Amino acid sequence: MTNKQNEEKKELARVLFMAGEPQNAIAARTGISRQTVNRWVADGGWAEQRAAKNITRPELVNKLLRTIDKLIVQVNESGDERLVAGVGDKLSKLASVIEKLDKKANVVDAIEVFMAFGKWLQYRAAFDTAITPELLKAINKYQDLYISELIGAKIK
Repeated sequence: MTNKQNEEKKELARVLFMAGEPQNAIAARTGISRQTVNRWVADGGWAEQRAAKNITRPELVNKLLRTIDKLIVQVNESGDERLVAGVGDKLSKLASVIEKLDKKANVVDAIEVFMAFGKWLQYRAAFDTAITPELLKAINKYQDLYISELIGAKIK
């Protein structure tokens, strides 16, 4: 297999992995050994990338709200004046995190749309020969560039 063919298979494997495909299915679909797919996942940090893309803003906000609720219940049940005094600061910090998540909403929304689009492309690729590994690679490149620039603009 040529280096170009190997890179095309690797990119297709990455797209499939990011869309949630199991590694054994990726290996079967790309004709690459499961060990190679495992190595690509580990070396490329694909699991971390997939986890980051799959955590939605509403899920994060809900987790923070549940944390706030637990904190308030613990403080109320404890009757400890020191905990009551410190709860305001903790609530303020959690509220600040929620506010920051709202400011980054368009970044998260874009990632969610790109993930849905990637799943749709994966579905279409099964019967649409125009969806090639090269096309998927180009789309991923520009989606990643867009997200990077969007994040960079938010930081400034």
